[in-house]
Amino acid sequence: MSVTQYITNNKGKKLSVVLPLKDYKRMMEDLEELEDIRLYDAAKASKEKSLPAVEAFAKIEAKR
Repeated sequence: MSVTQYITNNKGKKLSVVLPLKDYKRMMEDLEELEDIRLYDAAKASKEKSLPAVEAFAKIEAKR
């Protein structure tokens, strides 16, 4: 079980949180996955014409 620690000012007001590194890494992975889901949802809602990934990557490489 991980313990969450806080950094406080001299009045005891919580200013920051100290997390175990494994908790931080897991939280960052979860945030990245959520961002991917949001981007996917936005792309589907845009109704723009899509390309197969291979074709999209080929276009990107051609512009380099």
